[in-house]
Amino acid sequence: MAKGKGVWGIEIGQSALKALRCHLDGDDVVADAFDYIEYPKILSQPEANADELIAEAITKFLERNDSGTYKVCLSVPGQSGLAKFFKPPPVEVKKVADIVRYEARQQIPFDLNDVVWDYQMMPGSTVEEGFALESEVGLFAMKREMVYRQLEPLDAAGIEVDVVQLAPIAIYNMLAYDRMHERIENDIFDVDNPPSSSVLLSIGTDSSDLIVTNGFRIWQRSMPIGGNHFTRQLTKDLKLTFSKAEHLKRNAREAVDPKLIFQTMRPVFNDMVTEVQRSIGFFRSLNRKADVNELLVTGNTVKMPGLAAYLGKNLGLDVHVLDRFNRLTGDDVLTIPTFRDNAPTFAVCYGLCLQGLGISQIHASLVPHEIVVKRVIRAKKPWTVAACATLMTGLVGHYAFTEKSWAKTHPDLWGKANSAVKQMSSYSSEQITQDDTLTSKLNYLSTLGTEVSSNAERRLVWLEIIRAVNGAIPRTVYPDGKIPSPKVTPFENREDLHILSFETKKFDDLATWFVDDVPKRWKEEYRNWARVTKEKIPETVAADAGPTGPGWVIELRGYHYYNSLSRIELEGSNHVRKTLITNLMKKPIELPDASGKKMLFTPAELGLKYPFLLNDRKPSDTMVPNPDYDAEEIAEAMRKATTGDANAAAPVAQPGFLPGGIKIEPQTLKVRRHDFVIQVVWQETPLSVRLKAKADKEAAEKVNQDAAPSDPNAVATAG
Repeated sequence: MAKGKGVWGIEIGQSALKALRCHLDGDDVVADAFDYIEYPKILSQPEANADELIAEAITKFLERNDSGTYKVCLSVPGQSGLAKFFKPPPVEVKKVADIVRYEARQQIPFDLNDVVWDYQMMPGSTVEEGFALESEVGLFAMKREMVYRQLEPLDAAGIEVDVVQLAPIAIYNMLAYDRMHERIENDIFDVDNPPSSSVLLSIGTDSSDLIVTNGFRIWQRSMPIGGNHFTRQLTKDLKLTFSKAEHLKRNAREAVDPKLIFQTMRPVFNDMVTEVQRSIGFFRSLNRKADVNELLVTGNTVKMPGLAAYLGKNLGLDVHVLDRFNRLTGDDVLTIPTFRDNAPTFAVCYGLCLQGLGISQIHASLVPHEIVVKRVIRAKKPWTVAACATLMTGLVGHYAFTEKSWAKTHPDLWGKANSAVKQMSSYSSEQITQDDTLTSKLNYLSTLGTEVSSNAERRLVWLEIIRAVNGAIPRTVYPDGKIPSPKVTPFENREDLHILSFETKKFDDLATWFVDDVPKRWKEEYRNWARVTKEKIPETVAADAGPTGPGWVIELRGYHYYNSLSRIELEGSNHVRKTLITNLMKKPIELPDASGKKMLFTPAELGLKYPFLLNDRKPSDTMVPNPDYDAEEIAEAMRKATTGDANAAAPVAQPGFLPGGIKIEPQTLKVRRHDFVIQVVWQETPLSVRLKAKADKEAAEKVNQDAAPSDPNAVATAG
């Protein structure tokens, strides 16, 4: 169905569904319909079923309005996506896409295949002779599964969404069109003398979006504070139910004791002012030349008495409630009391309508590419069917005329030729069948040979990897193999690692293991290891997407007592990093080849990669048996003391000593123990593969040596 000229801007909020429909009348934006559907419960309440409440609201919206013939733009919360703005170096405009793609890999902490992202150059960017000089690029991204989750209730209702936009960006589009259009259209952006900036605070139910913009540049941040925090403060201090507290918050002036209500909510007022001050202060530290002169406030929470005045008094800015839109026309909507009462909450919908009408400053969309392609194909299907029908009509006509021409031929003239063709075709079929049979036998024998030859190596890989991991575990060699007494070598000075378990798990694709917190944990541990060992972190670590393909994850669980407070920088996890992690990354392993000759292989050559500590706990005190405790010696001393001369005076035992001056050793000792869990990836690398890799490496080094200049003078000159 063809889309109409109007656009619906829809925001599915935490407390209500808001929708605004606009169209263009010449250069004017006209609002011709709106809807405000408040949920029976706020979505974040524990007893609320968010999916059912949203579905009911969308059903009610469809009953009241027609959405099928209009373009639909949907907003998503700012904290569910990513909006980054960066300045690329002076470069050709056609190469900006390559720079943005590189920047996306750096800024987006996920695989780009799992992310929907888009970008565009910001207004005021200077482009001369095809070169982007003073420019800024906006990068917008959102996880693909999150986009589909936001689209799911509308898809279920049969509403096709054409644009998906972050709520803070939709608010910027509204502000740029409604308040800053003259400077954007008429002024040239001067980096050294930027125009004054406005702060727009959109207070939502559970969070708020803060946008600082001068029309040409944007800085935005989501803050974890919203209208619900006032309600929760009332429920906590006044012991009210959530619904009663919400009603009291909305009608504070009509309460029996309004002063008590405002005093109860004052901590939340202070928290909000603190968050806004921190955000503006951070923005000013980044943009020293910026001049912030006003604060615009949106969202239904601004209707709370005294909020705007409190913000203005404590922030030192002119505060204006954004309860009207300067360039939006359409008295059929603007004069309706429901719209006027809730006007501050329609800023996002207004910005979405501007983007849908094609007159916004930012037009990037987060609709997944596969959905766009599907819709393009669907739109072209009628034309494709018509073209195919026309082609089939032509082919049928051609066949009819050709058949009519063939009907006039004489089969007896072609009998001998047909017989020869059939004979040759039969001979060809026999040869092809025989060739296929022989090929099948050859493939069978080749497969059988591969299996027979490869099994010899596969029998050894587990023995090799167990020997490699065992060789990486640090051990202290004691004279005569006897562990010394704690008096000689205290537990906190023993560097040994005690391994409790060696577990393995196979993955058909290690990429399914390297997800969630694993990449972040590995990179964090790599930095910790580099800090402890003073190693330099390679640049490739930041962009490493992790292992792929089949393989194993080996998990080692163990503990150690090397936790002296005198060397706190080398205790606990740092001791494990400096010893076992380092060995799993670098220590060469001596293994025999097929002839019994000893060869050295690095852990990476054996297929061991990505070792890291799964946990980072602190050492804790524990009790261990005292090897110097001898119960028999104590019993013997007591026996001698009690069976001596009855007329002699019994020896007196001192505290901690037996009669006769024998010191009593404690049965247990208190030591500091550190427990750890290590995971490391292992991808099977048979001996033949390792030997081939070594041979290829040596051949490449030889080629490089041969290519080096042989003339000493030439070498000296080159140096």
